[in-house]
Amino acid sequence: MAKLKEEYEQFLNDIEKNIKDKEDLEYIKKRFDVFFKFIIEQMDYILTAKEDKIEKIEKNHKELVEKMSKMEQVIHSIEKDIYADDGFDFEIICPYCNYEFIIDVDENKTEIECPECKNIIELDWTGDLDKNEECGGNCSHCSGCEGEQEENDDEDM
Repeated sequence: MAKLKEEYEQFLNDIEKNIKDKEDLEYIKKRFDVFFKFIIEQMDYILTAKEDKIEKIEKNHKELVEKMSKMEQVIHSIEKDIYADDGFDFEIICPYCNYEFIIDVDENKTEIECPECKNIIELDWTGDLDKNEECGGNCSHCSGCEGEQEENDDEDM
Protein backbone atom coordinates (compact mmCIF):
# COMPACT_ATOMS: atom_id res chain seq x y z
CA MET A 1 0.00 0.00 0.00
CA ALA A 2 2.93 2.33 0.63
CA LYS A 3 3.91 2.15 -3.02
CA LEU A 4 0.36 3.01 -4.06
CA LYS A 5 0.33 6.06 -1.78
CA GLU A 6 3.69 7.14 -3.21
CA GLU A 7 2.39 6.80 -6.75
CA TYR A 8 -0.70 8.83 -5.83
CA GLU A 9 1.43 11.68 -4.46
CA GLN A 10 3.61 11.66 -7.59
CA PHE A 11 0.48 11.86 -9.74
CA LEU A 12 -0.79 14.91 -7.81
CA ASN A 13 2.59 16.63 -8.09
CA ASP A 14 2.71 15.93 -11.83
CA ILE A 15 -0.72 17.40 -12.53
CA GLU A 16 0.07 20.47 -10.41
CA LYS A 17 3.15 21.13 -12.55
CA ASN A 18 1.38 20.59 -15.87
CA ILE A 19 -2.03 22.15 -15.33
CA LYS A 20 -1.83 25.93 -15.12
CA ASP A 21 -5.50 26.76 -14.63
CA LYS A 22 -6.16 26.59 -10.88
CA GLU A 23 -9.87 25.89 -11.30
CA ASP A 24 -9.17 22.91 -13.61
CA LEU A 25 -6.45 21.70 -11.27
CA GLU A 26 -8.79 21.70 -8.24
CA TYR A 27 -11.50 19.90 -10.24
CA ILE A 28 -9.05 17.19 -11.34
CA LYS A 29 -7.68 16.79 -7.80
CA LYS A 30 -11.17 16.43 -6.31
CA ARG A 31 -12.35 14.08 -9.04
CA PHE A 32 -9.24 11.95 -8.81
CA ASP A 33 -9.50 11.88 -5.00
CA VAL A 34 -13.05 10.50 -5.26
CA PHE A 35 -11.91 7.93 -7.82
CA PHE A 36 -8.89 6.92 -5.72
CA LYS A 37 -11.04 6.48 -2.58
CA PHE A 38 -13.45 4.32 -4.60
CA ILE A 39 -10.55 2.09 -5.71
CA ILE A 40 -9.27 1.81 -2.11
CA GLU A 41 -12.77 0.87 -0.85
CA GLN A 42 -13.07 -1.79 -3.55
CA MET A 43 -9.65 -3.17 -2.65
CA ASP A 44 -10.62 -3.28 1.03
CA TYR A 45 -13.86 -5.04 0.14
CA ILE A 46 -11.99 -7.62 -1.96
CA LEU A 47 -9.36 -8.16 0.74
CA THR A 48 -12.02 -8.58 3.43
CA ALA A 49 -13.93 -11.08 1.28
CA LYS A 50 -10.72 -13.03 0.59
CA GLU A 51 -9.80 -13.00 4.29
CA ASP A 52 -13.27 -14.36 5.13
CA LYS A 53 -12.86 -17.13 2.55
CA ILE A 54 -9.41 -17.99 3.88
CA GLU A 55 -10.81 -18.07 7.42
CA LYS A 56 -13.58 -20.46 6.32
CA ILE A 57 -11.08 -22.65 4.49
CA GLU A 58 -8.85 -22.77 7.57
CA LYS A 59 -11.85 -23.68 9.75
CA ASN A 60 -12.92 -26.42 7.33
CA HIS A 61 -9.34 -27.67 7.15
CA LYS A 62 -9.16 -27.86 10.94
CA GLU A 63 -12.46 -29.80 11.06
CA LEU A 64 -11.24 -32.17 8.36
CA VAL A 65 -7.97 -32.76 10.21
CA GLU A 66 -9.94 -33.58 13.38
CA LYS A 67 -12.23 -35.95 11.46
CA MET A 68 -9.23 -37.59 9.78
CA SER A 69 -7.59 -38.05 13.16
CA LYS A 70 -10.71 -39.74 14.52
CA MET A 71 -10.95 -41.93 11.42
CA GLU A 72 -7.29 -42.91 11.76
CA GLN A 73 -7.92 -43.90 15.38
CA VAL A 74 -10.92 -46.02 14.35
CA ILE A 75 -8.99 -47.60 11.48
CA HIS A 76 -6.04 -48.30 13.78
CA SER A 77 -8.41 -49.90 16.28
CA ILE A 78 -10.02 -52.03 13.57
CA GLU A 79 -6.62 -52.96 12.18
CA LYS A 80 -5.45 -53.89 15.67
CA ASP A 81 -8.53 -56.10 16.12
CA ILE A 82 -8.02 -57.79 12.75
CA TYR A 83 -4.25 -58.11 12.81
CA ALA A 84 -3.57 -58.50 16.51
CA ASP A 85 0.15 -58.63 17.25
CA ASP A 86 -0.47 -60.85 20.23
CA GLY A 87 -1.53 -63.78 18.09
CA PHE A 88 -4.80 -65.62 17.98
CA ASP A 89 -7.16 -66.42 20.81
CA PHE A 90 -7.67 -70.06 21.67
CA GLU A 91 -10.61 -71.38 23.63
CA ILE A 92 -9.82 -73.86 26.38
CA ILE A 93 -12.36 -76.01 28.19
CA CYS A 94 -10.97 -77.40 31.41
CA PRO A 95 -11.29 -81.19 31.42
CA TYR A 96 -11.60 -81.12 35.21
CA CYS A 97 -14.32 -78.51 35.82
CA ASN A 98 -15.59 -77.67 32.26
CA TYR A 99 -14.73 -74.00 32.80
CA GLU A 100 -14.31 -72.24 29.45
CA PHE A 101 -11.63 -69.57 29.06
CA ILE A 102 -9.56 -67.98 26.32
CA ILE A 103 -5.79 -67.79 25.99
CA ASP A 104 -3.46 -66.43 23.33
CA VAL A 105 -1.83 -69.05 21.15
CA ASP A 106 1.74 -69.55 22.31
CA GLU A 107 3.27 -72.74 20.99
CA ASN A 108 6.06 -72.47 23.57
CA LYS A 109 3.57 -73.03 26.40
CA THR A 110 3.07 -76.71 27.17
CA GLU A 111 0.65 -76.32 30.07
CA ILE A 112 -1.66 -73.78 31.63
CA GLU A 113 -3.45 -73.46 34.94
CA CYS A 114 -7.25 -73.37 34.90
CA PRO A 115 -8.33 -70.06 36.40
CA GLU A 116 -11.34 -71.75 38.00
CA CYS A 117 -10.16 -75.02 39.60
CA LYS A 118 -6.39 -74.29 39.46
CA ASN A 119 -5.61 -77.70 37.90
CA ILE A 120 -2.80 -77.86 35.35
CA ILE A 121 -3.94 -78.54 31.78
CA GLU A 122 -1.41 -79.92 29.31
CA LEU A 123 -1.42 -78.18 25.93
CA ASP A 124 -0.80 -80.00 22.66
CA TRP A 125 -0.56 -77.48 19.81
CA THR A 126 -0.17 -80.19 17.15
CA GLY A 127 -3.77 -81.34 17.51
CA ASP A 128 -2.71 -85.00 17.52
CA LEU A 129 -3.97 -87.10 20.42
CA ASP A 130 -1.38 -89.50 21.71
CA LYS A 131 -2.66 -93.07 21.18
CA ASN A 132 -1.61 -94.00 24.71
CA GLU A 133 -3.67 -91.15 26.23
CA GLU A 134 -7.38 -91.61 26.50
CA CYS A 135 -9.98 -88.89 26.52
CA GLY A 136 -12.09 -88.77 29.62
CA GLY A 137 -15.10 -87.70 27.56
CA ASN A 138 -15.60 -84.73 29.86
CA CYS A 139 -15.50 -82.10 27.14
CA SER A 140 -18.74 -80.13 26.86
CA HIS A 141 -18.36 -79.73 23.12
CA CYS A 142 -17.74 -83.32 22.06
CA SER A 143 -19.00 -86.80 22.72
CA GLY A 144 -15.58 -87.85 23.92
CA CYS A 145 -13.19 -90.35 22.52
CA GLU A 146 -15.24 -93.23 23.88
CA GLY A 147 -17.27 -93.31 20.66
CA GLU A 148 -14.00 -93.50 18.75
CA GLN A 149 -12.79 -96.23 21.14
CA GLU A 150 -15.94 -98.31 20.48
CA GLU A 151 -15.39 -98.09 16.72
CA ASN A 152 -11.84 -99.34 17.16
CA ASP A 153 -13.09 -102.24 19.35
CA ASP A 154 -15.64 -103.22 16.63
CA GLU A 155 -12.92 -103.28 13.99
CA ASP A 156 -10.78 -105.64 16.07
CA MET A 157 -13.50 -108.28 16.01
